[in-house]
Amino acid sequence: MSRSSRTTVTAPTSKNDDPELTRRLSRRGMLGVAAGATAAALLGTAAATPASAAEAGRGRPVLPPGRLGIQLYSLRDKVSTLGFAPVFAELEKYGYDEVEFAGYTQGSAGPITLAQLKRLARDHGLNPIGSHVGYYSSDPNAYTFAQNLTKVLDDAQALGLKHIGTASSPFRYGSTVDAWKRAAEEFNTYGAAAKARGIKFYQHNHSEEFSFATDKPNVRLYDVLLAETDPNLVYLEMDIYWAYVGQFRFSKRADGTAAPFEPLDYVLKRPGRYPLFHVKDGVSDPSDPMGYRMTDVGDGDIDYQRFISGVTRLHGHRLAHHWQAEHDNPTESFTFARRSSEHLHSLREKC
Repeated sequence: MSRSSRTTVTAPTSKNDDPELTRRLSRRGMLGVAAGATAAALLGTAAATPASAAEAGRGRPVLPPGRLGIQLYSLRDKVSTLGFAPVFAELEKYGYDEVEFAGYTQGSAGPITLAQLKRLARDHGLNPIGSHVGYYSSDPNAYTFAQNLTKVLDDAQALGLKHIGTASSPFRYGSTVDAWKRAAEEFNTYGAAAKARGIKFYQHNHSEEFSFATDKPNVRLYDVLLAETDPNLVYLEMDIYWAYVGQFRFSKRADGTAAPFEPLDYVLKRPGRYPLFHVKDGVSDPSDPMGYRMTDVGDGDIDYQRFISGVTRLHGHRLAHHWQAEHDNPTESFTFARRSSEHLHSLREKC
């Protein structure tokens, strides 16, 4: 979404006031027509006016102001060949507010320091909201939480990140309840170290987290993770697509008895544990082992109007969460980023 199409956005004045959000929204207004004209020149009229569908709609936008981000893994091809600067410039034109890192290097574009990366993001009105780092490795020098926790947190602080997490599943010690309790203890340790620096540690799910313990087939492993991690130290980033894949794959126990669950219910029962989400879409396909085929946001069957509204309508939670668009392997990554922003900004709450 071009900045020009959103110049009338004003910062909220509720108890959820966020000085950083206010600053970025004000900056967006100052960018105004110039950014829109540049976007039109580079990407065509459709890219310059992605809010047209939203403006024609009625009702409050489903997406809260200043809370749309993107996981940069989706744009790894562009980051590695073009570098962060051109990528951030495009994301600014598309109306993104935040970025979540998946590494701090830019391949053939050359070296970049963390200070330069932080400044570059801010120069394009993008808030570095989080980053994915590995959980553990057999290499003692690996850049993971288990092997180099201090370095990981030092870098997160240097970038000004409010969250630092892992997309690794807690299978380090196996698939039993005790194995996941052991992993949860380590997550609590990382969470405590992050909290001491004013950062939230989080875990990002795939579908396997919703499987059942091998020693106790009536126990869902994700429930073990929730129960054994300290809610004041360990947070969750729900990848909504993978949660629905998990719903498809693990709606029955090994003995065939029904074990349905609704991903949104996990969030509604404990919204404070989910500061971040991955907004990823899929076309329902029961013939596929995963139940879905990943696609661009807006082209699939996941009801994001319902999901995002369900969370943001909770009292005090309108601005409490961050929504990161993602596609693991987009056909064309800039096109994915642009169309995802268009779709999410077009959603309106039902009257």
